[in-house]
Amino acid sequence: MKQPGPAPVMPADDTARSAFRDLLDYLESRVIGQRALVERLLIALLSGGHVLVEGAPGLAKTRAIKALAGGLEADFHRVQFTPDLLPADLTGSDVYRPADGSFQFQPGPIFHNLLLADEINRAPAKVQSALLEAMGEGQVTVGARSYPLPPLFLVMATQNPIEQEGTYPLPEAQLDRFLFHLLVDYPAREASRQILRLVRQESRGDNGPQENPTRLAQSTVFSARGELLQLHLADVVEEYIIELIEASRNPADYGPELADWISWGASPRGAIGLERAARGHAWLAGRDFVTPEDVQSMAPDVLRHRILLNFEAEADGITPQRLIEELLNRVPAP
Repeated sequence: MKQPGPAPVMPADDTARSAFRDLLDYLESRVIGQRALVERLLIALLSGGHVLVEGAPGLAKTRAIKALAGGLEADFHRVQFTPDLLPADLTGSDVYRPADGSFQFQPGPIFHNLLLADEINRAPAKVQSALLEAMGEGQVTVGARSYPLPPLFLVMATQNPIEQEGTYPLPEAQLDRFLFHLLVDYPAREASRQILRLVRQESRGDNGPQENPTRLAQSTVFSARGELLQLHLADVVEEYIIELIEASRNPADYGPELADWISWGASPRGAIGLERAARGHAWLAGRDFVTPEDVQSMAPDVLRHRILLNFEAEADGITPQRLIEELLNRVPAP
């Protein structure tokens, strides 16, 4: 396939990209066997997006976000979602002060740079919806006043696919706020061996050769976001993104079986997310242009939760992953 242009030589003073690569190396040394997870966490950070992670317990989901927080000049908070959680437990509330008869707003845990919403599907809809405004608008409204969140704000929410009792499935409007929906699987055999050794080292207080890196400044993150917007996106690549989104909305144009599978296609936010994720993937790879391969790499995680299958597809065992692979096969790449 013809590339949009020759790969440029990375400038020697490309400090932001070098810092992110060092951070990626550090995360891989601390979260073994889950490269896709840590890479997409960084891409979400670069894109200003949020991440929904689904996987069985014990697959380093919490460890990944905590390691990311340790590599950034940012604060971190974990909230365990439970059925008795209230929206105010997340956003904060106005507290009465008897001394002067006034109300003072006490910020909740959402007012942190990195927020882990652990087992988000265990909380009822009111609590889940409390994240909507925060993730979409970067602010929280309590009473008659709105309070801005930190400029650097990332939500990583987790779901346990094994247990369904006592859970509340996220509505589509909530899912669409996440840039990525990641499926985390078991690590490979050799990775399991490395995990055991790493845990033994940490239990002895030996962090190994890869100590905590120099914490990445928030200004570097914002500088990197600006660089992402400067990457060259050829018209043919932009058209490819649009064509993938249109294929999810008009599946009959690409095969009758696709029309039998899809109930709703991806929203415009899906197209925006796919472009931003592809830009982040290209930037981390050291290029100053986006290729169709960047789009293809990001498409499953960006579109998995944005294309809704109908009952017939679910009855036939068709998964979102299978559907997106079919779309990638049927929509010609430039």
